[in-house]
Amino acid sequence: MLGTIGVASIDALFADIPAPLLLKKPPRLGPALSEPELVRHITALARKNKRITASFLGAGCYHHFIPATVDAVISRSEFYTSYTPYQPEVSQGNLQAIFEYQSMLCELTGMDTVNASVYDGATALAESALMSVRINNKTKVVLSKTVHPQYREVVHTYCSAAGLGVQEVRTVNGCTDPAALDKLVDADTACVLVQSPNFFGLVEDLAAVSALAHTHGALCVVCVVEPTALGLLKPPGAFAVDITAAEGQSLGNAQNFGGPHLGIMGCKSEYVRRLPGRLVGMTRDSKDRRGFVLTLQAREQHIRRQAATSNICSNQALCALAAAVYLATLGYKGLRRVAELSASHAAYLYERLVELPGFEEVFPSPFYNEFVVRCPDAPAVNKKLAGAGILGGLMLENYYPELKNCLLFCVTEMNTRQDIDTLLEVLA
Repeated sequence: MLGTIGVASIDALFADIPAPLLLKKPPRLGPALSEPELVRHITALARKNKRITASFLGAGCYHHFIPATVDAVISRSEFYTSYTPYQPEVSQGNLQAIFEYQSMLCELTGMDTVNASVYDGATALAESALMSVRINNKTKVVLSKTVHPQYREVVHTYCSAAGLGVQEVRTVNGCTDPAALDKLVDADTACVLVQSPNFFGLVEDLAAVSALAHTHGALCVVCVVEPTALGLLKPPGAFAVDITAAEGQSLGNAQNFGGPHLGIMGCKSEYVRRLPGRLVGMTRDSKDRRGFVLTLQAREQHIRRQAATSNICSNQALCALAAAVYLATLGYKGLRRVAELSASHAAYLYERLVELPGFEEVFPSPFYNEFVVRCPDAPAVNKKLAGAGILGGLMLENYYPELKNCLLFCVTEMNTRQDIDTLLEVLA
């Protein structure tokens, strides 16, 4: 094999791996174990894990209750083992599920069309930037610094490879600075990218951002990382937004140590042929029976590579199905209730936290279920909470150096009043 690929030795094959990371001797695994011995060994190791009783960590991955119906449906073999249907019309059940998913996401985001689907929220936002460039043939992307830092990195990576310029807009009081945005957006701007609720949990002025972008002939792209917020807030479509990028993890998908996630993209109907991913449509067959088809499928797997709208050639169909089952189970009232509980519990924790000595308000703007507070010593606060089995907030200094000793706390319907009071007692 080494000879065939033109490599002299095993060491040469792994030459790109830094030397400190390479094993110098075989790992100390001990003798082989039988299956029951292995189960006992792994169980003993698992008992060493610290038990977490409550989590107040969000920042892009959220702990929400998942109804039993979600796992019951997505675990069925016809869904769980399916991939891209290459003879799609045979897979009517899969196509109907995707169609229902698209329809519900259109209602949730207020967009005319939603695809099915891309990898995650970050790639959805980056793909939205490239989609904007394809629509108006402009070369500059304006990106708010209130967008999730990791999402911004992905946008920079995509745009640098495409030869596009990216300019970031500074913040004021935790939101996009309208004056700075006005100076950056010009005739060369393809799109303005903004997140709401933003990385600090604050609600952006989407009407103003959309109007400013359109004044200069740019598209307005809104990213929604915590879609349960749309159970309370007006959807992006209500603000004449051109493209919506979203993360669907909150909708029936477990945190799973960070993945897989679900990338959602929606747009106005006039841009539908520029939308990456697949679209399922409903139609009638020759015998006038209702049926479902892949109406648009501008992916590498279906058409010539140079004609594809995206290099993303897979999809998150199982995660999208989970989102569809979740939304169908909760319905309008259920999703609104999740949003109300998340918002009200977050407000309760915020009001009590800033009453503690040394804890201060940072941003005065309205928030949904995440907020920032400044504390005397952020690492010490999180260490104290961890000792009580509580995951604290995200330390923002790693992403925003000016926010030293600031923590981003998240509250969902899974955080009870007792959980919150326990956190407050520990910090008090």
